[in-house]
Formats: sequence, C-alpha cells, structure tokens
Amino acid sequence: MGRTGELSRMGNTGRFGKAHARCRLQLVAAAFVCATLFVSSLPAAAQGGRSVPVIVFETHLVPYTDRVEALGTLRANESIALTAPVADTITAINFEDGQRVEEGDVLVEMTNAEEQALLAEARAQYNRARELTEGGSISRAVLDERRRDYETTRARLQDRLLIAPFDGAVGLRNVSVGAYVSPGELITTLNDDSVMKLDFSVPEVHLSAVQVGQTILATARALPEDIFEGEIEAIDSAIDTVTRSIRVRALIPNEEHRLLPGMLMSIEILRGERQAIVIPEGALITEGRDTFVWIASEDGTSAERRIVSTGSRQPGVVEITRGLDEGDLIITRGGSSLRPGNSIEIIATETGEESLLDLLSQNQ
Repeated sequence: MGRTGELSRMGNTGRFGKAHARCRLQLVAAAFVCATLFVSSLPAAAQGGRSVPVIVFETHLVPYTDRVEALGTLRANESIALTAPVADTITAINFEDGQRVEEGDVLVEMTNAEEQALLAEARAQYNRARELTEGGSISRAVLDERRRDYETTRARLQDRLLIAPFDGAVGLRNVSVGAYVSPGELITTLNDDSVMKLDFSVPEVHLSAVQVGQTILATARALPEDIFEGEIEAIDSAIDTVTRSIRVRALIPNEEHRLLPGMLMSIEILRGERQAIVIPEGALITEGRDTFVWIASEDGTSAERRIVSTGSRQPGVVEITRGLDEGDLIITRGGSSLRPGNSIEIIATETGEESLLDLLSQNQ
C-alpha cells in the first residue's frame, strides 16, 4: 500500500475510533437484553446452571416531597392603563418605550399654559390672604375661600399632567407630541413587576395540599434554565362548579425583572417533606394484585421476591412505604427474566442517573 493509502487508513482509524467504541457498547447492551430473554425462555432445569445478568440499585433514605402540578399565568403586582384625563393636545412626553419610572414622575404633559397662569394667580392671592389674616385685616373665612380657589386651580392643572402612581415599567406609547387626545384614550401602560402574581387552578381533590404560605416552584418555557421560587399568598373562597378546581395566587420575587406579565408557567406545589426510600419505577413488577421487587442476596448470587407497598410517584421513581429496608440491593434490570431458583450475576450498580450503555461500560 502506498503512503497515500496508509494515511487514509490512519485517518479513518482516528475518525471512527469513538464511533466504533460506542457501537461496541450498543452491541453489548443488545447482547444483555438478548441474554436475559434467552435465559427466561429456557425450562427451569436448563436454567439451573446459568446465572442471570442483572443490574442493581442500593436503597437509601433520601429527602422526598410530594408534588402537585399546575399551570398558571403571570400578572404584574400592580398594572394600570394610563389614559388621557381630559380632551386636549399633548405638549410633552417624558418617557421612552419600556422605560422604568418612579412614583411621582410626570410622564405626559398636555396644554396647560392657561392653568399655569391661573395657578400662579391663585397661589399669590392665597399667600396674600394668609398674611392679612395673621395681621387681623381679613377674616378666617376669606382665607379658607382663597385656599379652596388655590386647590381647585391646582387640581385643574394636575388633570393635564399624567403622573406615575407607583414605580414600574411603562409599555409602548400610543401617542405623539402634538396629538389631540380624548378622555379615556390609551396613552401607555404601567406595570409594577418587582413582584409577580402567579394565578393558577388546583383540582379540588388536592385542596388539602394547598395552604397560604406554602412554597411553590415555577418554570417558564421562555427561561428553561431557571427555577423560580414563590409563596402562596391567597386561596379563593369557592370552588368552580364547572371545572371542580379552586383558584390560587402565589407571589414570586422579580428583582431582576426577568419575568413578564402574561407568561405561562408550570408550577409544582411542595408538601409533606420527609425521609423515604425511593427506587427506579422500572424495578417494580406487578402480578395480579401483588406488586413486588427482586432483592439480591448479600453475596450477590441469588435473589428473592419481596412484596412491597408503594406511595407517591414522580417521573421515573416511586416511593416505597413498606417492604424494603435501607441498604437492600434491588434488581432494576434483568428482574423480569428471573424465576425462583435462578442464580444471578451482578454486572453493574446504578444510582438512577446512568443510561444502560453507561452501566454496561462499568462491567467492561
């Protein structure tokens, strides 16, 4: 073979080395499945001299919490539509789209030159009346009348100023400087998003699982890497007779302003924190009314069938309330091939996080 062919062969070896190793593991996995199926298909007498390859899981007491799942929608802690209070022309807009503003900021100004002049005159008359009252030149009733005139004129000017009633973020503006607006016409929105309200419904069968002050965990598809923790603030006073569910409201801190009103969120309500034995769901075998698991002996050469009682379930795992002790080696893979009297061979021990290929690579 020439040098070109030799280099080509060497390049192929490097390129496909990892793929080849992966393929070998896949073949081993297939062989494991076939072996267990073959052993289970043999007559009991023929199985006597064979050991069934199995994978085991060692039980431990772990922190475990029941979870109730729901879907909910976010709302701002406070939210208003800012509309024109009077019919007039806009002379100034003091915010940008999406800007954060503070309580008391003047967001929009409308034509108010006449009101400014009237306010200045009313203020001067009120101040003069106060001086004369202190000197005894006019009565207290005249001073009160001047005060009312001043406050009325000031309120008339306030009607031509759109002021932020709380801290928050404004939305998109719908008007421009110079536009003539009518009373009630939408100018923009204002949301206090420092804390978000999360409203969701819980089926009435889970009513006992929901309490004010309880912790919830929430996730949003728009922020898949983040888990937001909140607290239930209030529970509705009645159950919906159509959906047979009750509305619940939780509060989620939002100091970084990452959550937005209208977001759909997946919610988990946590309750009943305790220490429990939790095993992979695939280890359970059901026959009739019995649910059992196979337990490997201390020397790892034989197995016994043990009836168990189950508690709550979560994706991929199940709580065992009776029948198992801490430190038991339960058979998670290969158990369906076992028959009474079979000997076993433990080829791997799993923690619940590995794939079948990872477990078989332990044996290799």
